[in-house]
Parts: sequence; structure tokens; C-alpha cells
Amino acid sequence: MKPIRVVEFLMALLALGFFFQKEVCAENLEIENRLHDANRIINEMIQAPDGGIPRDLLRRSKAVIIFPSLIKAGMGIGGQYGKGVALRLDSSNRKWGPPAFVTLIGGSFGWQIGVQSTDLTLLVMSGVDLKNLFKNRFTLGLDASISAGPVGREASAETDISLSAGILSYSRARGLFAGVTIQGSVLDTDWSANEAYYGSDISIIDIFFNNRGELSPAAVKLVGTLNRTLAN
Repeated sequence: MKPIRVVEFLMALLALGFFFQKEVCAENLEIENRLHDANRIINEMIQAPDGGIPRDLLRRSKAVIIFPSLIKAGMGIGGQYGKGVALRLDSSNRKWGPPAFVTLIGGSFGWQIGVQSTDLTLLVMSGVDLKNLFKNRFTLGLDASISAGPVGREASAETDISLSAGILSYSRARGLFAGVTIQGSVLDTDWSANEAYYGSDISIIDIFFNNRGELSPAAVKLVGTLNRTLAN
């Protein structure tokens, strides 16, 4: 190989390495932002006045799934796409485990025109087998019943809705929480994000059910915020 070709080859390798390093950094930043925004949503939910998600329902849930900035778009019938985090409440010690990363796509919030960003929170109640959440293409409304959750601190005392619905859904836009339904939306594992965050040697089962994996500061804050909801 001629010297000039060697130089060109090395330059190409350096450029390729820089490109992949930049991609990894961008993904890690997105993941940290996702965790930070999920913590913000939970904090605002806790601090909300009587229109917030009932803490009692959060305490009775088996898991919580948070989608910051879910993008809703449509011309007529709308759909949505978002990246979120899922955390399981460990029944043995009543502590929240590490976050697993998930995506949501499809479904409809009803008739709409244009694009809107909203926060979505799902409370997974006792009627759902959590392992089914990580099967290929978990469809809300088909693989588990889903309904709009009640709002307000006394809402859960007025109804036993958590016994009849597998998943309770809430959206938040412009500072207000409201129950929504997202029948037909598909929940899937964000394999790329989980591998980037935890490494390729830790499975989604290890993360979600065995509490394995080292947490970043943003994840520690999110888990801590959720644990405080159980204490108060």
C-alpha cells in the first residue's frame, strides 16, 4: 500500500470513529434528558393540586410508564410516537426499581389536525402480567385493558376502577392532568437505549425484574422521587 493510501485509510478510520462516538454521545444525552423529564413529570404530578393523579393509585400500581413529550400528530384521525421509561414497584420491599426504556407508537387520541407534544403517564395495575410488557408488540387494549384514569386526590376513593382496568392512562398538556384512552397503541422495548445505558450484558429481565444495572444521577433522582410518593 502506498504511503498516501495508508494516510487516507487512517483518516477514514478516524472519521468513522468520530462519527460513531458522536452518535453514542447523542444517544446518551437523549437518555439522560428522558430520565430528567420523567422525573419532572412525576414531581409535577405529586405537587399538583386536586387535579393531579391520585397518589393512592400510584401506590397500588405494579409499574409506572412515563413518556415525556409524546408527539401527537394527525389530519383527521391522529396518532402518536414517543420514547419513555418504565419502572416496577418491588412488592418485596416496596421500592421502585431501575428504569427500563420503552417506546410507544400508533393509536389515536381522537380527531385532530396538526402536531402537539404532551406528557403521558401509564399506571400498570394488578390485572397485568408485567412480563407481557416486554413481549414483541404489546398492544394496549388488546394485550391488556386500558382506560382513562381518574384525577384528583379523592378520585381513587370514589371508585374501584383499578380493579377493572389493567392500565390507567393520563396525559398532561399546558399544566393540566386529564385521563385519556390510547387503545391500539403499541408498547415496545427500546433495545438501543437499554443497551447504550446498561451495556449489552444485562438483559431487560435483569433490569426490570432483578433490579440490575448501575444508575446515573438522573435515574437516581427519578427512583428517589417515586419512592417518596410511597412514604408520604
